[in-house]
Amino acid sequence: MRVFHSPAAPRHDPEQYWRRGTPIPHPEQAARYAILRDAAVTGGHALAEPGDHGLDPIRAVHDRAYLAFLAEAWARREEMPGIGDEILSGVFARPHMHRRPAGLLGLAGLYMADTSTPIRAGTWPAIYGAAQCAVAAADAALAEGHAYALCRPPGHHAYADSAGGFCFLNNSAIAAARMRAATGGPVAILDIDVHHGNGTQGIFYGRADVLTVSVHADPSDYFPFYAGYADETGTGEGLGFNRNLPLPPGSGDAPWLEAVEAGLAAIAAHRPRGLVVALGLDASADDPIGALKVTAAGFAGAAERIARAGLPTALVQEGGYLCAALPENLTAFLAAFDAAR
Repeated sequence: MRVFHSPAAPRHDPEQYWRRGTPIPHPEQAARYAILRDAAVTGGHALAEPGDHGLDPIRAVHDRAYLAFLAEAWARREEMPGIGDEILSGVFARPHMHRRPAGLLGLAGLYMADTSTPIRAGTWPAIYGAAQCAVAAADAALAEGHAYALCRPPGHHAYADSAGGFCFLNNSAIAAARMRAATGGPVAILDIDVHHGNGTQGIFYGRADVLTVSVHADPSDYFPFYAGYADETGTGEGLGFNRNLPLPPGSGDAPWLEAVEAGLAAIAAHRPRGLVVALGLDASADDPIGALKVTAAGFAGAAERIARAGLPTALVQEGGYLCAALPENLTAFLAAFDAAR
Protein backbone atom coordinates (compact mmCIF):
# COMPACT_ATOMS: atom_id res chain seq x y z
CA MET A 1 0.00 0.00 0.00
CA ARG A 2 1.01 3.62 -0.24
CA VAL A 3 2.75 4.97 2.85
CA PHE A 4 2.69 8.72 3.33
CA HIS A 5 5.51 10.11 5.43
CA SER A 6 7.05 13.49 6.17
CA PRO A 7 10.84 13.93 6.39
CA ALA A 8 10.12 16.76 8.85
CA ALA A 9 8.92 14.23 11.44
CA PRO A 10 12.25 13.97 13.34
CA ARG A 11 12.42 17.75 13.78
CA HIS A 12 10.20 17.42 16.84
CA ASP A 13 12.83 15.92 19.12
CA PRO A 14 11.83 16.05 22.81
CA GLU A 15 14.49 14.76 25.17
CA GLN A 16 12.88 14.51 28.61
CA TYR A 17 9.46 13.87 30.08
CA TRP A 18 8.27 14.29 33.66
CA ARG A 19 6.76 11.01 34.79
CA ARG A 20 5.54 10.74 38.38
CA GLY A 21 7.74 13.66 39.36
CA THR A 22 10.91 12.26 37.79
CA PRO A 23 12.51 13.32 34.49
CA ILE A 24 12.99 10.35 32.17
CA PRO A 25 13.90 10.03 28.47
CA HIS A 26 10.88 11.07 26.44
CA PRO A 27 9.02 7.97 25.14
CA GLU A 28 7.88 9.70 21.93
CA GLN A 29 11.35 10.02 20.44
CA ALA A 30 12.25 11.15 16.94
CA ALA A 31 13.72 7.70 16.28
CA ARG A 32 10.19 6.29 16.04
CA TYR A 33 9.86 7.83 12.59
CA ALA A 34 12.87 6.08 11.06
CA ILE A 35 11.97 2.76 12.66
CA LEU A 36 8.42 2.82 11.29
CA ARG A 37 9.49 4.15 7.89
CA ASP A 38 12.15 1.47 7.50
CA ALA A 39 9.69 -1.25 8.54
CA ALA A 40 7.29 -0.06 5.83
CA VAL A 41 10.06 -0.14 3.22
CA THR A 42 11.19 -3.60 4.33
CA GLY A 43 7.59 -4.76 4.04
CA GLY A 44 7.57 -3.75 0.38
CA HIS A 45 5.26 -0.75 0.69
CA ALA A 46 5.62 2.34 -1.47
CA LEU A 47 6.77 5.51 0.26
CA ALA A 48 5.31 8.85 -0.80
CA GLU A 49 5.55 12.37 0.55
CA PRO A 50 2.24 14.22 0.85
CA GLY A 51 1.46 17.38 -1.04
CA ASP A 52 0.85 20.56 0.90
CA HIS A 53 -2.91 20.90 1.34
CA GLY A 54 -2.53 23.97 3.51
CA LEU A 55 -4.26 24.76 6.76
CA ASP A 56 -7.88 24.36 5.66
CA PRO A 57 -8.08 20.58 6.36
CA ILE A 58 -6.52 21.20 9.77
CA ARG A 59 -8.85 24.10 10.53
CA ALA A 60 -11.77 21.75 9.86
CA VAL A 61 -10.83 20.16 13.20
CA HIS A 62 -8.78 22.67 15.19
CA ASP A 63 -9.40 26.10 16.69
CA ARG A 64 -7.68 28.90 14.75
CA ALA A 65 -6.23 30.61 17.82
CA TYR A 66 -4.77 27.29 18.98
CA LEU A 67 -3.17 26.74 15.57
CA ALA A 68 -1.70 30.23 15.65
CA PHE A 69 -0.19 29.48 19.06
CA LEU A 70 1.43 26.26 17.79
CA ALA A 71 2.77 27.91 14.64
CA GLU A 72 4.06 31.08 16.30
CA ALA A 73 5.18 29.99 19.77
CA TRP A 74 8.81 29.24 18.93
CA ALA A 75 9.27 32.60 17.21
CA ARG A 76 7.91 34.25 20.38
CA ARG A 77 10.18 32.35 22.78
CA GLU A 78 12.09 35.49 23.86
CA GLU A 79 8.94 36.49 25.75
CA MET A 80 9.93 33.81 28.27
CA PRO A 81 13.21 34.95 29.88
CA GLY A 82 15.61 32.09 30.49
CA ILE A 83 13.96 29.82 27.89
CA GLY A 84 16.04 26.82 26.88
CA ASP A 85 15.45 24.33 24.08
CA GLU A 86 11.72 24.03 24.60
CA ILE A 87 8.58 25.90 25.57
CA LEU A 88 6.58 24.42 28.43
CA SER A 89 4.45 25.75 31.21
CA GLY A 90 4.13 24.63 34.82
CA VAL A 91 0.81 26.46 35.18
CA PHE A 92 -2.20 24.85 33.52
CA ALA A 93 -5.74 26.08 33.00
CA ARG A 94 -8.51 24.13 34.70
CA PRO A 95 -12.28 24.29 34.05
CA HIS A 96 -12.55 26.98 36.71
CA MET A 97 -9.82 29.06 35.01
CA HIS A 98 -10.95 29.90 31.52
CA ARG A 99 -9.70 33.37 30.58
CA ARG A 100 -7.29 33.63 27.64
CA PRO A 101 -4.09 35.41 28.71
CA ALA A 102 -1.84 37.41 26.40
CA GLY A 103 1.60 36.16 27.48
CA LEU A 104 3.31 33.11 26.01
CA LEU A 105 3.75 31.29 29.33
CA GLY A 106 0.05 31.61 30.10
CA LEU A 107 -0.93 30.56 26.58
CA ALA A 108 1.23 27.46 26.92
CA GLY A 109 -0.69 26.55 30.08
CA LEU A 110 -3.99 27.26 28.33
CA TYR A 111 -3.30 25.16 25.26
CA MET A 112 -1.34 22.27 26.83
CA ALA A 113 -2.82 19.62 29.09
CA ASP A 114 0.48 18.31 30.48
CA THR A 115 4.25 18.45 30.17
CA SER A 116 4.55 15.78 27.47
CA THR A 117 4.14 18.21 24.56
CA PRO A 118 7.04 20.67 24.60
CA ILE A 119 7.31 23.03 21.67
CA ARG A 120 10.81 22.97 20.21
CA ALA A 121 12.47 24.55 17.19
CA GLY A 122 11.17 21.92 14.77
CA THR A 123 7.82 21.11 16.37
CA TRP A 124 5.57 23.03 13.99
CA PRO A 125 7.12 21.60 10.77
CA ALA A 126 6.87 18.09 12.23
CA ILE A 127 3.25 18.29 13.31
CA TYR A 128 2.21 20.14 10.16
CA GLY A 129 3.85 17.43 8.06
CA ALA A 130 2.11 14.69 10.03
CA ALA A 131 -1.25 16.35 9.43
CA GLN A 132 -0.53 16.55 5.70
CA CYS A 133 0.20 12.80 5.73
CA ALA A 134 -3.23 12.19 7.28
CA VAL A 135 -4.92 14.31 4.60
CA ALA A 136 -3.07 12.54 1.81
CA ALA A 137 -3.91 9.09 3.21
CA ALA A 138 -7.59 10.00 3.47
CA ASP A 139 -7.63 11.09 -0.17
CA ALA A 140 -5.72 8.00 -1.30
CA ALA A 141 -8.00 5.68 0.67
CA LEU A 142 -11.05 7.08 -1.10
CA ALA A 143 -9.34 6.80 -4.49
CA GLU A 144 -7.43 3.53 -4.07
CA GLY A 145 -9.12 1.67 -1.21
CA HIS A 146 -6.55 2.10 1.54
CA ALA A 147 -3.39 3.93 2.56
CA TYR A 148 -1.16 4.38 5.60
CA ALA A 149 -0.19 7.73 7.13
CA LEU A 150 3.05 7.46 9.07
CA CYS A 151 2.16 10.33 11.39
CA ARG A 152 4.73 11.31 13.96
CA PRO A 153 4.14 12.85 16.47
CA PRO A 154 0.84 11.04 17.12
CA GLY A 155 -2.44 12.93 17.46
CA HIS A 156 -5.41 11.25 19.10
CA HIS A 157 -5.04 12.95 22.51
CA ALA A 158 -5.20 16.42 20.94
CA TYR A 159 -8.52 18.22 21.30
CA ALA A 160 -9.67 21.01 19.02
CA ASP A 161 -7.80 23.52 21.17
CA SER A 162 -5.43 21.51 23.37
CA ALA A 163 -2.23 19.49 23.13
CA GLY A 164 -1.48 16.59 25.47
CA GLY A 165 -0.30 13.01 25.68
CA PHE A 166 2.52 13.59 23.13
CA CYS A 167 -0.10 14.94 20.65
CA PHE A 168 -0.53 18.39 19.07
CA LEU A 169 -2.71 18.01 15.96
CA ASN A 170 -5.33 15.25 15.85
CA ASN A 171 -4.28 13.45 12.68
CA SER A 172 -7.00 10.79 12.88
CA ALA A 173 -9.69 13.44 13.29
CA ILE A 174 -8.21 15.45 10.41
CA ALA A 175 -8.36 12.37 8.17
CA ALA A 176 -11.96 11.66 9.20
CA ALA A 177 -13.02 15.25 8.55
CA ARG A 178 -11.36 15.08 5.14
CA MET A 179 -13.28 11.91 4.30
CA ARG A 180 -16.50 13.41 5.62
CA ALA A 181 -16.10 16.49 3.41
CA ALA A 182 -15.27 14.41 0.33
CA THR A 183 -18.04 11.83 0.67
CA GLY A 184 -20.83 13.70 2.43
CA GLY A 185 -20.51 11.15 5.23
CA PRO A 186 -21.03 9.41 7.47
CA VAL A 187 -17.56 8.13 8.34
CA ALA A 188 -16.16 6.17 11.26
CA ILE A 189 -13.01 6.07 13.36
CA LEU A 190 -11.75 2.88 14.99
CA ASP A 191 -9.04 3.63 17.54
CA ILE A 192 -7.00 0.59 18.64
CA ASP A 193 -4.25 2.45 20.52
CA VAL A 194 -3.77 1.18 24.09
CA HIS A 195 -4.78 4.64 25.33
CA HIS A 196 -8.27 6.03 24.83
CA GLY A 197 -8.50 8.58 22.02
CA ASN A 198 -9.88 11.29 24.28
CA GLY A 199 -9.12 14.15 21.91
CA THR A 200 -10.86 12.42 19.03
CA GLN A 201 -13.86 11.69 21.23
CA GLY A 202 -13.99 15.31 22.32
CA ILE A 203 -13.87 16.66 18.78
CA PHE A 204 -16.79 14.56 17.52
CA TYR A 205 -18.77 13.96 20.74
CA GLY A 206 -21.74 16.08 19.66
CA ARG A 207 -21.85 14.90 16.04
CA ALA A 208 -23.73 12.09 14.34
CA ASP A 209 -21.78 12.13 11.07
CA VAL A 210 -18.56 10.69 12.57
CA LEU A 211 -18.87 7.55 14.66
CA THR A 212 -15.97 7.16 17.09
CA VAL A 213 -15.08 3.75 18.53
CA SER A 214 -12.12 3.20 20.84
CA VAL A 215 -10.66 -0.10 22.12
CA HIS A 216 -8.22 0.64 24.94
CA ALA A 217 -7.01 -0.17 28.43
CA ASP A 218 -9.31 0.77 31.32
CA PRO A 219 -8.59 4.45 32.06
CA SER A 220 -9.60 4.31 35.73
CA ASP A 221 -5.90 4.02 36.64
CA TYR A 222 -4.27 4.64 33.26
CA PHE A 223 -3.85 7.58 30.90
CA PRO A 224 -5.90 9.57 29.95
CA PHE A 225 -7.72 8.90 33.27
CA TYR A 226 -10.58 11.38 32.76
CA ALA A 227 -12.23 9.95 29.62
CA GLY A 228 -12.68 6.62 27.90
CA TYR A 229 -15.41 5.01 30.01
CA ALA A 230 -18.11 2.77 28.56
CA ASP A 231 -20.96 5.08 29.56
CA GLU A 232 -19.62 7.94 27.40
CA THR A 233 -21.85 7.64 24.35
CA GLY A 234 -22.09 11.17 22.93
CA THR A 235 -24.26 14.18 23.53
CA GLY A 236 -26.96 16.05 21.63
CA GLU A 237 -27.00 14.99 17.99
CA GLY A 238 -24.02 12.77 18.74
CA LEU A 239 -25.81 10.66 21.36
CA GLY A 240 -25.16 7.03 20.48
CA PHE A 241 -22.33 7.85 18.08
CA ASN A 242 -19.44 7.35 20.51
CA ARG A 243 -18.52 3.92 21.81
CA ASN A 244 -15.76 3.02 24.25
CA LEU A 245 -14.64 -0.56 24.81
CA PRO A 246 -12.22 -0.48 27.76
CA LEU A 247 -10.33 -3.66 28.65
CA PRO A 248 -8.71 -4.78 31.93
CA PRO A 249 -4.94 -4.29 32.15
CA GLY A 250 -3.06 -7.31 30.89
CA SER A 251 -5.71 -8.35 28.35
CA GLY A 252 -4.20 -10.30 25.49
CA ASP A 253 -5.11 -11.21 21.94
CA ALA A 254 -8.45 -12.95 22.51
CA PRO A 255 -10.32 -10.25 24.49
CA TRP A 256 -8.69 -7.49 22.44
CA LEU A 257 -9.79 -9.03 19.15
CA GLU A 258 -13.29 -9.60 20.54
CA ALA A 259 -13.46 -5.87 21.33
CA VAL A 260 -12.18 -4.99 17.85
CA GLU A 261 -14.89 -7.21 16.36
CA ALA A 262 -17.54 -5.51 18.51
CA GLY A 263 -16.28 -2.13 17.34
CA LEU A 264 -16.41 -3.22 13.71
CA ALA A 265 -19.97 -4.46 14.18
CA ALA A 266 -20.99 -1.05 15.50
CA ILE A 267 -19.25 0.57 12.54
CA ALA A 268 -20.98 -1.70 10.04
CA ALA A 269 -24.36 -0.74 11.51
CA HIS A 270 -23.42 2.92 10.96
CA ARG A 271 -22.86 2.20 7.23
CA PRO A 272 -19.99 4.66 6.82
CA ARG A 273 -18.53 5.75 3.52
CA GLY A 274 -15.03 5.71 4.88
CA LEU A 275 -13.04 4.44 7.85
CA VAL A 276 -10.07 5.87 9.72
CA VAL A 277 -8.08 3.46 11.87
CA ALA A 278 -6.12 5.16 14.64
CA LEU A 279 -3.31 2.62 14.51
CA GLY A 280 -1.67 2.58 17.90
CA LEU A 281 0.81 -0.27 18.31
CA ASP A 282 1.27 0.28 22.04
CA ALA A 283 -1.24 -2.44 22.93
CA SER A 284 1.76 -4.69 22.34
CA ALA A 285 2.91 -6.99 25.14
CA ASP A 286 6.41 -5.53 24.65
CA ASP A 287 5.57 -1.84 24.60
CA PRO A 288 7.42 0.11 27.34
CA ILE A 289 4.36 2.15 28.36
CA GLY A 290 1.58 -0.22 27.31
CA ALA A 291 -0.92 -1.99 29.55
CA LEU A 292 -2.23 -4.79 27.32
CA LYS A 293 -0.60 -7.99 26.05
CA VAL A 294 -1.30 -8.08 22.32
CA THR A 295 1.11 -10.04 20.12
CA ALA A 296 2.14 -9.57 16.49
CA ALA A 297 -0.39 -12.28 15.63
CA GLY A 298 -3.04 -10.23 17.39
CA PHE A 299 -2.21 -7.15 15.32
CA ALA A 300 -2.36 -9.26 12.17
CA GLY A 301 -5.74 -10.60 13.26
CA ALA A 302 -7.06 -7.09 13.78
CA ALA A 303 -5.79 -6.03 10.35
CA GLU A 304 -7.55 -8.96 8.68
CA ARG A 305 -10.84 -8.13 10.37
CA ILE A 306 -10.59 -4.44 9.53
CA ALA A 307 -9.67 -5.13 5.91
CA ARG A 308 -12.61 -7.50 5.50
CA ALA A 309 -14.96 -4.65 6.38
CA GLY A 310 -14.34 -3.56 2.80
CA LEU A 311 -14.37 0.18 3.48
CA PRO A 312 -12.07 2.87 2.09
CA THR A 313 -9.59 2.86 4.95
CA ALA A 314 -6.97 5.37 6.07
CA LEU A 315 -4.56 3.88 8.59
CA VAL A 316 -3.18 6.69 10.74
CA GLN A 317 -0.21 6.01 13.00
CA GLU A 318 -0.76 6.80 16.67
CA GLY A 319 1.25 5.30 19.54
CA GLY A 320 3.74 2.46 19.70
CA TYR A 321 7.03 3.16 21.44
CA LEU A 322 10.63 2.10 21.24
CA CYS A 323 11.06 -1.65 21.57
CA ALA A 324 12.18 -4.50 19.33
CA ALA A 325 8.56 -5.44 18.62
CA LEU A 326 7.56 -2.04 17.22
CA PRO A 327 8.65 -2.62 13.59
CA GLU A 328 7.54 -6.24 13.76
CA ASN A 329 4.03 -5.24 14.79
CA LEU A 330 3.73 -2.66 12.01
CA THR A 331 5.03 -5.17 9.46
CA ALA A 332 2.52 -7.79 10.65
CA PHE A 333 -0.40 -5.36 10.53
CA LEU A 334 0.30 -3.92 7.08
CA ALA A 335 1.03 -7.30 5.54
CA ALA A 336 -2.12 -8.86 6.94
CA PHE A 337 -4.22 -5.92 5.84
CA ASP A 338 -2.90 -6.10 2.26
CA ALA A 339 -3.35 -9.87 2.15
CA ALA A 340 -6.96 -9.64 3.35
CA ARG A 341 -7.78 -6.98 0.77
